[in-house]
Amino acid sequence: MPMPAAATVLTARALLLDMDGTLVNSDAVVERCWRRWADRHGLDADEVMKVVHGRQGYASMAVLLPDRPMEQNFADNARMLAEETADMDGVVEIPGAFAFLASLAGLPHALVTSADVGLSTARMAAAGLELPDVRVTAESVGASKPDPEGFLKGAAELGVAPEDCVVFEDSGAGIAAGRSAGMRVVGVGPRAAVHRPDVVVRDLTQVRVESTADGTIRLHVG
Repeated sequence: MPMPAAATVLTARALLLDMDGTLVNSDAVVERCWRRWADRHGLDADEVMKVVHGRQGYASMAVLLPDRPMEQNFADNARMLAEETADMDGVVEIPGAFAFLASLAGLPHALVTSADVGLSTARMAAAGLELPDVRVTAESVGASKPDPEGFLKGAAELGVAPEDCVVFEDSGAGIAAGRSAGMRVVGVGPRAAVHRPDVVVRDLTQVRVESTADGTIRLHVG
Protein backbone atom coordinates (compact mmCIF):
# COMPACT_ATOMS: atom_id res chain seq x y z
CA MET A 1 0.00 0.00 0.00
CA PRO A 2 1.18 3.60 -0.52
CA MET A 3 2.84 5.21 2.48
CA PRO A 4 0.60 7.59 4.43
CA ALA A 5 1.00 11.15 3.20
CA ALA A 6 1.76 12.52 6.66
CA ALA A 7 5.45 12.59 7.61
CA THR A 8 6.66 11.62 4.12
CA VAL A 9 9.80 13.36 2.85
CA LEU A 10 11.24 12.59 -0.58
CA THR A 11 14.49 13.92 -2.01
CA ALA A 12 15.21 14.38 -5.70
CA ARG A 13 17.36 16.21 -8.22
CA ALA A 14 14.46 16.89 -10.59
CA LEU A 15 10.68 16.66 -10.77
CA LEU A 16 8.70 15.39 -13.76
CA LEU A 17 5.11 16.59 -13.87
CA ASP A 18 2.14 15.17 -15.68
CA MET A 19 -0.49 17.76 -16.69
CA ASP A 20 -4.07 16.47 -16.86
CA GLY A 21 -5.29 15.42 -13.44
CA THR A 22 -2.00 16.48 -11.86
CA LEU A 23 -1.65 20.20 -12.56
CA VAL A 24 -4.84 20.81 -14.52
CA ASN A 25 -8.34 19.49 -13.87
CA SER A 26 -9.62 18.80 -17.38
CA ASP A 27 -11.94 15.95 -16.42
CA ALA A 28 -15.07 17.76 -17.63
CA VAL A 29 -13.86 18.16 -21.21
CA VAL A 30 -12.23 14.71 -21.29
CA GLU A 31 -15.54 13.19 -20.23
CA ARG A 32 -17.49 15.17 -22.84
CA CYS A 33 -15.18 14.32 -25.74
CA TRP A 34 -14.60 10.66 -24.94
CA ARG A 35 -18.22 9.91 -24.12
CA ARG A 36 -19.20 11.31 -27.53
CA TRP A 37 -16.48 9.16 -29.09
CA ALA A 38 -17.76 6.08 -27.23
CA ASP A 39 -21.28 6.76 -28.46
CA ARG A 40 -20.10 7.06 -32.07
CA HIS A 41 -18.41 3.67 -31.82
CA GLY A 42 -21.13 1.88 -29.86
CA LEU A 43 -18.97 1.40 -26.77
CA ASP A 44 -19.88 1.60 -23.10
CA ALA A 45 -18.80 5.10 -22.09
CA ASP A 46 -18.09 4.14 -18.47
CA GLU A 47 -15.73 1.41 -19.64
CA VAL A 48 -14.06 3.81 -22.07
CA MET A 49 -13.40 6.30 -19.26
CA LYS A 50 -11.54 3.61 -17.33
CA VAL A 51 -8.99 3.41 -20.16
CA VAL A 52 -8.39 6.90 -21.52
CA HIS A 53 -6.77 8.81 -18.66
CA GLY A 54 -3.03 9.27 -19.04
CA ARG A 55 -2.63 7.77 -22.49
CA GLN A 56 -2.37 9.44 -25.87
CA GLY A 57 -5.66 9.15 -27.71
CA TYR A 58 -4.44 6.72 -30.35
CA ALA A 59 -3.14 4.39 -27.64
CA SER A 60 -6.49 4.42 -25.84
CA MET A 61 -8.24 3.70 -29.13
CA ALA A 62 -5.93 0.76 -29.77
CA VAL A 63 -6.95 -0.75 -26.43
CA LEU A 64 -10.65 -0.09 -26.99
CA LEU A 65 -10.80 -1.08 -30.68
CA PRO A 66 -8.03 -3.70 -30.93
CA ASP A 67 -8.99 -4.83 -34.43
CA ARG A 68 -8.97 -1.37 -35.98
CA PRO A 69 -5.94 -0.40 -38.13
CA MET A 70 -3.58 2.01 -36.37
CA GLU A 71 -3.83 4.46 -39.27
CA GLN A 72 -7.47 4.99 -38.35
CA ASN A 73 -6.53 5.49 -34.71
CA PHE A 74 -3.96 8.14 -35.61
CA ALA A 75 -6.47 9.96 -37.81
CA ASP A 76 -9.17 9.72 -35.15
CA ASN A 77 -6.70 10.94 -32.54
CA ALA A 78 -5.98 14.07 -34.59
CA ARG A 79 -9.70 14.84 -34.68
CA MET A 80 -9.98 14.20 -30.94
CA LEU A 81 -7.07 16.56 -30.19
CA ALA A 82 -8.71 19.31 -32.26
CA GLU A 83 -12.00 18.75 -30.44
CA GLU A 84 -10.36 18.86 -27.01
CA THR A 85 -8.25 21.92 -27.84
CA ALA A 86 -11.38 23.82 -28.86
CA ASP A 87 -13.13 23.04 -25.55
CA MET A 88 -11.73 24.72 -22.43
CA ASP A 89 -15.04 24.89 -20.55
CA GLY A 90 -14.43 23.79 -16.97
CA VAL A 91 -10.62 23.53 -17.26
CA VAL A 92 -9.12 24.76 -13.97
CA GLU A 93 -5.99 24.26 -11.90
CA ILE A 94 -5.69 21.38 -9.48
CA PRO A 95 -5.77 23.04 -6.03
CA GLY A 96 -2.28 24.19 -5.14
CA ALA A 97 -0.85 23.87 -8.66
CA PHE A 98 -0.08 27.58 -9.13
CA ALA A 99 1.83 27.84 -5.86
CA PHE A 100 3.53 24.49 -6.45
CA LEU A 101 4.85 25.57 -9.86
CA ALA A 102 5.95 28.91 -8.43
CA SER A 103 7.96 27.08 -5.77
CA LEU A 104 9.85 25.23 -8.53
CA ALA A 105 11.27 28.41 -10.09
CA GLY A 106 14.97 27.84 -10.69
CA LEU A 107 14.75 24.13 -9.85
CA PRO A 108 15.04 21.33 -12.44
CA HIS A 109 11.57 20.26 -13.53
CA ALA A 110 9.73 19.35 -16.71
CA LEU A 111 6.22 18.82 -17.99
CA VAL A 112 5.73 15.28 -19.33
CA THR A 113 2.27 15.04 -20.89
CA SER A 114 0.37 12.88 -23.35
CA ALA A 115 -1.17 16.07 -24.77
CA ASP A 116 0.36 17.70 -27.81
CA VAL A 117 1.82 21.20 -27.86
CA GLY A 118 -1.45 22.88 -28.80
CA LEU A 119 -3.57 21.12 -26.20
CA SER A 120 -1.05 21.45 -23.37
CA THR A 121 -0.52 25.14 -24.10
CA ALA A 122 -4.26 25.81 -24.19
CA ARG A 123 -5.07 23.87 -21.03
CA MET A 124 -2.25 25.35 -18.96
CA ALA A 125 -3.32 28.84 -20.05
CA ALA A 126 -6.98 28.12 -19.29
CA ALA A 127 -5.97 27.01 -15.80
CA GLY A 128 -3.83 30.12 -15.29
CA LEU A 129 -0.58 28.15 -15.04
CA GLU A 130 2.86 28.86 -16.49
CA LEU A 131 4.37 26.22 -18.74
CA PRO A 132 7.70 24.83 -17.52
CA ASP A 133 10.66 25.64 -19.75
CA VAL A 134 11.27 21.94 -20.42
CA ARG A 135 8.32 20.12 -21.95
CA VAL A 136 7.92 16.58 -23.29
CA THR A 137 4.68 16.42 -25.27
CA ALA A 138 3.03 13.91 -27.58
CA GLU A 139 5.16 15.08 -30.51
CA SER A 140 8.35 14.36 -28.53
CA VAL A 141 7.90 10.61 -28.12
CA GLY A 142 7.25 7.53 -30.19
CA ALA A 143 5.33 5.63 -27.50
CA SER A 144 2.52 6.67 -25.17
CA LYS A 145 2.39 6.14 -21.43
CA PRO A 146 2.50 3.55 -19.86
CA ASP A 147 5.74 3.34 -21.85
CA PRO A 148 8.45 5.15 -19.85
CA GLU A 149 9.90 6.99 -22.88
CA GLY A 150 8.46 10.39 -21.96
CA PHE A 151 9.77 10.37 -18.42
CA LEU A 152 13.16 9.07 -19.47
CA LYS A 153 13.36 11.80 -22.10
CA GLY A 154 12.42 14.43 -19.53
CA ALA A 155 15.16 13.23 -17.18
CA ALA A 156 17.70 13.23 -20.01
CA GLU A 157 16.78 16.77 -21.07
CA LEU A 158 17.29 17.93 -17.50
CA GLY A 159 20.57 16.02 -17.24
CA VAL A 160 19.40 14.02 -14.22
CA ALA A 161 19.55 10.26 -13.69
CA PRO A 162 16.14 8.55 -13.64
CA GLU A 163 16.60 7.32 -10.08
CA ASP A 164 17.09 10.93 -8.95
CA CYS A 165 13.72 12.04 -10.35
CA VAL A 166 10.30 12.13 -8.70
CA VAL A 167 7.23 11.90 -10.93
CA PHE A 168 3.86 13.53 -10.17
CA GLU A 169 0.99 11.60 -11.77
CA ASP A 170 -2.71 10.88 -11.42
CA SER A 171 -3.41 8.00 -13.82
CA GLY A 172 -2.65 4.30 -13.84
CA ALA A 173 -0.85 4.59 -17.18
CA GLY A 174 1.28 7.48 -15.93
CA ILE A 175 2.14 5.84 -12.63
CA ALA A 176 3.16 2.67 -14.49
CA ALA A 177 5.33 4.76 -16.83
CA GLY A 178 7.09 6.44 -13.92
CA ARG A 179 7.74 3.14 -12.21
CA SER A 180 9.03 1.58 -15.45
CA ALA A 181 11.43 4.51 -15.76
CA GLY A 182 12.89 3.64 -12.36
CA MET A 183 11.48 6.74 -10.69
CA ARG A 184 9.53 7.33 -7.51
CA VAL A 185 5.96 8.49 -8.00
CA VAL A 186 3.75 10.88 -6.06
CA GLY A 187 0.13 10.10 -6.92
CA VAL A 188 -2.21 13.08 -7.09
CA GLY A 189 -5.93 12.74 -6.45
CA PRO A 190 -8.37 9.86 -6.03
CA ARG A 191 -7.58 8.19 -9.39
CA ALA A 192 -3.99 7.68 -8.32
CA ALA A 193 -4.64 5.91 -5.05
CA VAL A 194 -5.59 2.54 -6.55
CA HIS A 195 -2.41 2.29 -8.66
CA ARG A 196 0.10 2.03 -5.81
CA PRO A 197 2.31 5.10 -6.21
CA ASP A 198 4.94 5.62 -3.54
CA VAL A 199 2.79 8.23 -1.80
CA VAL A 200 -0.63 9.77 -2.49
CA VAL A 201 -1.85 13.32 -1.94
CA ARG A 202 -5.34 14.72 -2.26
CA ASP A 203 -4.02 17.65 -4.32
CA LEU A 204 -0.93 19.86 -4.56
CA THR A 205 -1.76 21.87 -1.45
CA GLN A 206 -0.31 18.86 0.38
CA VAL A 207 3.15 19.25 -1.19
CA ARG A 208 5.83 21.67 0.02
CA VAL A 209 9.08 22.14 -1.91
CA GLU A 210 12.37 22.93 -0.21
CA SER A 211 15.65 23.48 -2.06
CA THR A 212 18.96 22.78 -0.34
CA ALA A 213 22.41 24.25 -0.80
CA ASP A 214 23.69 21.21 -2.71
CA GLY A 215 20.87 21.36 -5.28
CA THR A 216 18.75 18.63 -3.75
CA ILE A 217 14.99 19.11 -3.83
CA ARG A 218 13.28 18.06 -0.64
CA LEU A 219 9.55 17.33 -0.94
CA HIS A 220 7.42 17.46 2.18
CA VAL A 221 4.34 15.47 1.26
CA GLY A 222 1.27 15.52 3.45
